[in-house]
Amino acid sequence: MPGGLALSEFKGYEKWQVIAASQSGNIIDVIVGNPEMIAAYESGLPAEGKKIPDGARMVKIHWNGKKHADFPAATIPDTLHDLDTMVKDSKRFAATGGWGYGQFNYDAGSDSFKPLGTGPGCGFACHTNAASVDYV
Repeated sequence: MPGGLALSEFKGYEKWQVIAASQSGNIIDVIVGNPEMIAAYESGLPAEGKKIPDGARMVKIHWNGKKHADFPAATIPDTLHDLDTMVKDSKRFAATGGWGYGQFNYDAGSDSFKPLGTGPGCGFACHTNAASVDYV
């Protein structure tokens, strides 16, 4: 994607530990973190005025939801929608609080991801409200 952020920087995200899950409308989200991000959480970060270490990465996986066939009150993940990514690299992304952001939309027809194309600062505006806890 513009600015050099690549999905390959998040290789293995499918096996990372779950940080949080949520649902917004028909989209189901799960946020996972690499071992450095999990270690940061385990040490008490993010905390007021303290920074997540460089190398920490997170991926928010979005699925389109569908009703469970045997339990229609439940909405479950269906097809993959996109991936949102965050990587902490305070030198590379100094202009965006040390974080690089990306969105990679999933194309089911080609079974591939395509970057949204807005660059590694695309998520910064949404995270400015969390500046006191290192934008997380």
